[in-house]
Amino acid sequence: MKPAGSVRVLGDVLFGSKILFRTAGFILVVLLGARMAQAEVSSASQVLVYANGDRLQGRLIAKDGNTLIFQSVRFGELRVPADKARIVAETPAVKHTPVAKPAHDERKLAEAPDFPASMAKFLRDFFGPWSGRFAVSSQVNHDTQKHSDLLLAAKLGRKWTKDEVSLASQYDYSKTEGTVSADILKGNGMWRHTLPKRMFTVYRPAYEWNRAYKINGVNSDYVLLQQEIGGGATVVKTKNWQVRTGLSENLFDNWEDDGGVHNGTHAESIFSEADLQFPWRISLAERAVYYYAFDSGNDGWEHQLEITKKLTDTLSLGLKHEVRYNDPDVRSQDYSLLRLLLGFDF
Repeated sequence: MKPAGSVRVLGDVLFGSKILFRTAGFILVVLLGARMAQAEVSSASQVLVYANGDRLQGRLIAKDGNTLIFQSVRFGELRVPADKARIVAETPAVKHTPVAKPAHDERKLAEAPDFPASMAKFLRDFFGPWSGRFAVSSQVNHDTQKHSDLLLAAKLGRKWTKDEVSLASQYDYSKTEGTVSADILKGNGMWRHTLPKRMFTVYRPAYEWNRAYKINGVNSDYVLLQQEIGGGATVVKTKNWQVRTGLSENLFDNWEDDGGVHNGTHAESIFSEADLQFPWRISLAERAVYYYAFDSGNDGWEHQLEITKKLTDTLSLGLKHEVRYNDPDVRSQDYSLLRLLLGFDF
């Protein structure tokens, strides 16, 4: 009895072990099949793209009418209406180190041409060794009256070892309630030649065409030509600061625009100039002139001040102040000007 019982127990154990091995083998086959199916799905290189942008990797098994039968890697077999998703072929994923890509707006901005720099380069190529600035100021004011004005300015300059040349032009236009109150075109040039011991000579021609000048309410337009011939000394000369002072003889020629009547006079003057460079790309240019006519005893003065802040290599913001009082040429109009200018440098 014992041997028979022992054989039965041994048979039960072997039978149970066989079931266990079969079960384990079945599970192993399922796992391997699933892994192979996943590998097959991955190699299928297809993506199910939903209308909202969601994406699933896998492969398309079949299309049953308006239904897509899709074997996904993560969720198995899916049935999706054809109008809700689409199949996109995709190359097998290759492991690589992800590289950060700039945002769409950043790529668009990086690819966009730098207009100020391109325009500055064009102007530099056009003018060659000359540097310059174009500036504009404009405003429209509505209070008890409608007032508008416009100021356009341009200047060029070039330096040599002992010589410096500059050219400048300015147009000022203002209108109040439809009546023109200012219509002035001005320009000037400068040639400064350096002498030994910080001495220099200077020649400054200037013109002014005033097309809105009135005397007792009557139009009296004029054209003015001024020539300044003088010399002086540079009293402060550093890398960032230059201050000059000197004496000049001034010749004034004035023509009445309507009748062409010519008037001429002359006056002596003392002047001071400053070109200063400050931190934060701020610069200051100033010129003050005091006139005195020994023949008549009349005197007057002019003052120009411009403070400029460089915003970029090509754009600048400036504050310009000009005053003229009792100019030796009696027909020249006294004025005071304060403007905020937006400049383009090259």
